[in-house]
Amino acid sequence: MTPRSAPDRLLSVLAAFDHEHPALSLTDISRRAGLSLTTAHRLVGALTEWGALERDPGGVYHVGLRLWEIAALAPRGLALRQVALPHLEDLYEATHENVQLAVRDGPEVVYIEWLSGRSAVGVHIRVGARWPLHATGVGLALLAHDDAARQEEYCSGPLASFTPYTITDPARLRRELAEVRRTGVAVSSRQVTDDAVSVAAPIRGTGGAVVAAVSVVVPAADAQVPVLAPAVRIAARGISRALGWLPEGR
Repeated sequence: MTPRSAPDRLLSVLAAFDHEHPALSLTDISRRAGLSLTTAHRLVGALTEWGALERDPGGVYHVGLRLWEIAALAPRGLALRQVALPHLEDLYEATHENVQLAVRDGPEVVYIEWLSGRSAVGVHIRVGARWPLHATGVGLALLAHDDAARQEEYCSGPLASFTPYTITDPARLRRELAEVRRTGVAVSSRQVTDDAVSVAAPIRGTGGAVVAAVSVVVPAADAQVPVLAPAVRIAARGISRALGWLPEGR
């Protein structure tokens, strides 16, 4: 077995934390990172001194604010969220349903903002959550505008299923992506939960490339896609313009 490098061991300590495990003891970190207790103690100490981790009075460790400060510099994170937020709020006021903003990270979408009303349909989404591209409206909007080679690589890979309605057939997924490109809107119907429909549109950056996606998620029982689609398109177009995109023929 190849010895793990120092950066790999350090990153494994940070990777031990996730949404299901936001607070860990030193023993937990050692186990989840696959490190000896001695090595984990040394690395956790260094990360705590730097501010990447914080130790509470009970001896339990949490992710530190120093990491939040660094993450806030990511152009696809806080900066994008700040530009998009006024348009997301407009979309929420127009629908009073769940409104989401997401970016792509490899084969997944990562949600960087979420607005929800008390009466909106329940969703398995939170800021920082990840889902496979093919199962969500935002994911379909992002994947549809990727280059052909990467699209084909994704379509040919395993397609995870979450409900009986999740797209798991590569040929069907290819047809869905073609429809997204034709209409400018992605519709994910009951793919993650069988009671929700997502309507999404791509967001473009300065050069016209798709950099993010916005969606509204509504109850499947009364989803009115023809009514929602224009509102989502307007939000996506507004965010795109705010990012510096200049559509042809404007």
